[in-house]
Amino acid sequence: MYDFFFVLIPRYFPFLLQGALVTVELSVLSMAFGLVLGLAVALGRLSGRRWLEWPLAAYVEIWRDVPLIVQLLVIYFTLPSIGILLPAFWAGVLGLSLNLAAYLSEVFRAAILSIDSGQRAAGLSIGMSRPMIYGRIVLPQALRIAVPTIGGYFIALLKDSSLVSFISVNELLRNGTIVISNTFRSMEVYMMVAIIYFAMSFVASLLVHRIEQWLTPRYLRKKRPSDRALAPQPAVMP
Repeated sequence: MYDFFFVLIPRYFPFLLQGALVTVELSVLSMAFGLVLGLAVALGRLSGRRWLEWPLAAYVEIWRDVPLIVQLLVIYFTLPSIGILLPAFWAGVLGLSLNLAAYLSEVFRAAILSIDSGQRAAGLSIGMSRPMIYGRIVLPQALRIAVPTIGGYFIALLKDSSLVSFISVNELLRNGTIVISNTFRSMEVYMMVAIIYFAMSFVASLLVHRIEQWLTPRYLRKKRPSDRALAPQPAVMP
């Protein structure tokens, strides 16, 4: 126990934090690209154009049905054979983004379909164009509905990004294995790695909750139990 707190942590924790920073960079970039691509795929599948809907549906099924680790290995080791050579970091971002976009496209599609079609009809009746209806009426409501699920996928992405260690990206888990190869203290090192993953996921969950509150109109926000407890209670007649 003394070695863990006074030797391992001071000596190797900063090195693990360097890997954690790479994990955060991977996750943020992949989420940003995945959101844009996922929304584009969802809108394409809802456009009513069959020549566009079928290829997009095939993309979603392929990327959801093939394991993420296989996708990363194909991108990093197979694409160079056709002249596309990507650094390990950007190969990881590409694989994570394409995989995440396939899932997020279904989240966006379900959220958009949940909006009452009468609102679209009302927009058309006052002369709004289709892009304007989506930009001002449909998408703001759909985004609020989709935020909790998107947040869950982002937290999962923080953990799934550990798979890029298989393509030699020095993220948190790979740095942990490097420390283990030097110290042969697997239990203690994996404990530090788990603590860092938990801290990142916990902070991400708090940020998602804040964003969800920010996007929710004030009149739809539920009072917290503490607020209800502090609220004046109605008088009870004897």
